[in-house]
Amino acid sequence: MMKALICRLFACLCGCGVLLLAPAYLGGQSTVVEEIVARVNNQIITLSDYEKSSRDLQHDVAQECPKCPQATLDAEYKDRQKNLLRDMIDQQLLVARGKDMNINVETDLIKQLDDVRKRNNLASIEDLEKAVEGEGVSWEDYKQKMRDTLLTQAVIRQEVSSHMEIGSDEVKQYYDAHKQDFVRPEEVELAEIFLSTQSLSPEEISAVQTKADGLHARVGKGEDFGGLAKRYSEGSTAKDGGPLGTFERGQLDPKIEDAVFKLDTGQVTDVIQTQTGFEILKVANHYQAGLQPQDKVETEITQKIYETKMQPALREYLAQLREESYVKVRPGYTDSAAVAGATVIQEVAPTPDAAEKKKKKKLPLPGASS
Repeated sequence: MMKALICRLFACLCGCGVLLLAPAYLGGQSTVVEEIVARVNNQIITLSDYEKSSRDLQHDVAQECPKCPQATLDAEYKDRQKNLLRDMIDQQLLVARGKDMNINVETDLIKQLDDVRKRNNLASIEDLEKAVEGEGVSWEDYKQKMRDTLLTQAVIRQEVSSHMEIGSDEVKQYYDAHKQDFVRPEEVELAEIFLSTQSLSPEEISAVQTKADGLHARVGKGEDFGGLAKRYSEGSTAKDGGPLGTFERGQLDPKIEDAVFKLDTGQVTDVIQTQTGFEILKVANHYQAGLQPQDKVETEITQKIYETKMQPALREYLAQLREESYVKVRPGYTDSAAVAGATVIQEVAPTPDAAEKKKKKKLPLPGASS
């Protein structure tokens, strides 16, 4: 117990410097346990954190373009890696801000964990925990990362997005300046509720169809399609309400194409059985061929304007957080959003303390009797 107490005390004291050290009391000279890359207020970003984020970035780049040549992936990774430490510092700042604002995301965390469980066809949260730990990831770390992401999203919504206004005049100006972008063939924008039947017995498939029929009836009675998709759909886009994208004629399975192209905006298909499950499809928009009228593409235009405004607004907000915070970065690492004249962590090498111990009277350990 005393050994653990000393380790915790020493780690706390060394958190203010560059290196976390194992105490000499535990045997011999001080040794480096971890290197601190950056300090953000009372939190640290270690070399292990940085290297893990770098590996995650490489994985994300590869997943986003699985058929791209390696040279292209390397170039994309190199370009995005320039902002890796900046993004890690940004998240620390946003998480700290969320805590200062007393934002509680535990309900959202439970819901998101359950969404992940459903998308992976797992029976319980305990099964999800086993699956996560089976990948070599701590369950608590997995939840904390998800919690931090939800917290940063909540801060951005409250502190940035809620202050952004997009007027009807802006939408009209964008439409008038980009009319060529809205000349299209006939298209349908779809959303889905999908229930899987893979590897199920005939009896189980029948039960899934009954469930699909029940969901279709609920949509028909006026329940929100996106809300039902988030709760019950087993498709990959369930968490966002089931959006599938926009399709021209010839891009869909003929059975599905025949069903959706005869519907108007807002209408829903009957339950459709496919090789992998049951589909309920909603036509979010049905675009006739030619120049789309402004009211048909207003939501799309608003989103485009929002995306254009969001990044600079967020960077301005984060710059303000940096001015109000203590941020230090170790030499050799690049923070692409560093404030001019900001201080850096100075490297201090650990030094042997055995000789010094001989010169000084040994002091009693914290908590030890004199």
